[in-house]
Amino acid sequence: MADEANIRAAIRGKARGPDPLANSPTGAGGRMIPFKNRQEAGRLLGEACRELDAPSPLVLAIPRGGVVVGAGVARALAAPLDVIVPRKIGAPHNPELAVGAVGPDGEVLVEEDHLRYLGVSREYLAAETARQLGEIARRLRVYRGDRPAAEVRGRSVFVVDDGVATGLTMKVALRSVRSRGPSRLIVAVPVAPPHSWAELLREADQGVCLHQPEPFYAVGQFYIDFEQTSDEEVKALLAAHNSWLEGEK
Repeated sequence: MADEANIRAAIRGKARGPDPLANSPTGAGGRMIPFKNRQEAGRLLGEACRELDAPSPLVLAIPRGGVVVGAGVARALAAPLDVIVPRKIGAPHNPELAVGAVGPDGEVLVEEDHLRYLGVSREYLAAETARQLGEIARRLRVYRGDRPAAEVRGRSVFVVDDGVATGLTMKVALRSVRSRGPSRLIVAVPVAPPHSWAELLREADQGVCLHQPEPFYAVGQFYIDFEQTSDEEVKALLAAHNSWLEGEK
């Protein structure tokens, strides 16, 4: 597990006030205790994000589970909450193994080593990319309906997920958001492996990651409750948060 110095070093940017990681779930010797659920992870991540100097904040969360975490971050920042929808491109016969990722703008990132090792054809890659772009369009219709995407230009944008493993989907999400002209781009996750986190920091202006444990096998190992989040839950979270935010104005 990462020690406390390494955890604090993962926060890039000028922090003010109390240590934002003081209440994060660690046990004796700095050993990480799993988050109870995504709600707890979002609350703790929100406390850490609040310490950054980030004017005009906007939270873009990656569905589905990332929206639960993103709602906690958006609440802490009193910021609007919207979605950014990248999709993993899975390997043939093993969709959980990522060979690439595609963003909502159609940008594709691939793991060339995985493609060669698995013998993945360009025809398969093109067909699976098209299928995932269709799923991105479906999700955006479900989550937003007729509501336009949140305006990114000139804002401090936090891109949030419930954790990263390879970091491919987060990386393509960050590139998509960067192309829309934010004043500051911040990647924020509760947990990530050190090598993936280092890669993501090259894509963002700042980053907040509560824990960078090793060994790292899957995001779910760092949660007690890691039940799947449904489309209906995502819609309800977006509506509830933005209704709350309107009431706060």
